[in-house]
Amino acid sequence: MSNTQSRVPTPVASEHIPLKARNVSFSWENTPLHWLPGDPFTTHTINVLHLLLPAGERWFVHVYKQVLPYIRDERLREDVIGFIGQEAMHSQAHDEVLPHLKEQGLDPTPYTAQVDWLFEKLLGDRTLPPGRASRWWLMERVAMIAAIEHYTAFLGDWVLGAEELDRRGADPTMLDLLRWHGAEEVEHRSVAFDLFLHVDGGYRRRVRTWATAFTALVFLWQRGTRFFMENDPTLVDGRASFKDFHRSGRAGTLPTTGAMVRSIPRYLSRGYHPSQEGSTAQAVAYLASSPAATAAEKAAAGQGGV
Repeated sequence: MSNTQSRVPTPVASEHIPLKARNVSFSWENTPLHWLPGDPFTTHTINVLHLLLPAGERWFVHVYKQVLPYIRDERLREDVIGFIGQEAMHSQAHDEVLPHLKEQGLDPTPYTAQVDWLFEKLLGDRTLPPGRASRWWLMERVAMIAAIEHYTAFLGDWVLGAEELDRRGADPTMLDLLRWHGAEEVEHRSVAFDLFLHVDGGYRRRVRTWATAFTALVFLWQRGTRFFMENDPTLVDGRASFKDFHRSGRAGTLPTTGAMVRSIPRYLSRGYHPSQEGSTAQAVAYLASSPAATAAEKAAAGQGGV
C-alpha cells in the first residue's frame, strides 16, 4: 500500500465558508438534570460531550498553534485560525456545564481528571530531539485530530436534524448548545482534514490514526456514559449498555448504529473529503436562528458601534 494519496480528494467548493468564533453564553439554572424528560440514558450519553470536549478542544488548539508555521497556503491559514477560535469557544461553553452538573449531585471531577491526563500527558508534547522525531509526533496528532473531527462533524450533522429531541421536549438551552456547536462543527468540518493533507496526507497515517481515535472515542464514550448512569443520584441502579444505545438510535434520540458504522469506510476511502458530507447551508441557517448565536452577534455588533 502506498503511503501517498493515489486519488486526490475533491472538495466541494460551494461548501467552504469563512470561519468566525461566536462569543456565546448559556444560562443553566433552569436546565434539569435529565434535560431529555424521562430518558436519563440519552441525557447522559450526550452529556459525555461535556466531559470530553473541554480538554479535547483545548488540545486541538494547542496542537494547531504548533502547526501554524508549517502552513504555506494563506486561505488554509485563515481557516485554521478561525477553527482555533471556534474550538476555544466550544471548550469554554461545555466547561461551563460542569458546575451545573455538580450542583445537581453529579460531580464529574473523577472522570474529567482522567480525560485531562489523556490529552495533556499521553497526547501532549513530548521531549523529543528537534527534527524528524518531533515532526513525526506533531503530524501524528494533526492526523488524529482530522479523524476525531470526522466524528464531531458526523454528530453535528446528526443533532441539527434530530427532530425527535424536540418532540420529546428536550431542554431548549441544552438543545441550543448542542446545535450551535454542531452547526459550527459542520461549518469547519473540512479544516482539520485539509490541514492534514497540506502538511502530510499519508494514507497509512490516516488509517492508523483513525483506528486510534475511533477506539479511544468508543472507549471514553461508553465509560463516560456508565460513569454518569452509576453516579446519577436519582437512579437506584443506573446502568448503560450497547443495547440501550442501539435502542435509542432506533428511536431517533441518538445516532443509529448503522449510520456510525457506515461512516467508517467513507473516512477511509482514498477519495474522501469532509465537504462531501453534511450541509453548510443547514448549519448557517441554524446559526442564524440560534438564540445564543444571534445574541452573540447582536452583542458584537453593539460593541462595534461603540
